[in-house]
Amino acid sequence: MGSPFLYKPDLEIERNSHLRRKKQKFEEQRCEASRTTTNMVGGGGDQKRTLRDFVTLGVQGIARSISYPSINVNNSEFKPTFISMVQQSQFGGTPLEDLNLHLSIFLGVCDTLNLNGVSTDAIRLRLFPFSLSDKARTLLHSLSSRYITT
Repeated sequence: MGSPFLYKPDLEIERNSHLRRKKQKFEEQRCEASRTTTNMVGGGGDQKRTLRDFVTLGVQGIARSISYPSINVNNSEFKPTFISMVQQSQFGGTPLEDLNLHLSIFLGVCDTLNLNGVSTDAIRLRLFPFSLSDKARTLLHSLSSRYITT
């Protein structure tokens, strides 16, 4: 019985053609990305930035949404075990979680810590981000700078 094709396809040619199209598409995307460069705003001079640079977050310039009160004591550090205690009952922001229960547990854990010369507000504000996860943490980071003060 004969082949159903009128001609016998050469698999090597098909494979090479596919790879060539894939490479050409990649090069076109790379050229497009390099064309979307622009001068940096705010004193960058002739330094160029790609679109990826604008999308990628950097550490500089990120403002915290919580305004931390100053602590005048040198030896006021939270032990890792205490931070893990706070993290054991994290609030994620889902409809099945009870915010009031979370806050009650959080305040109870924070009240067990007493650092000489450090106010309870300072302790709570510094530990609060550790008590959040998922949507709740995202919401906290989306707030404007120094939005939470107490």
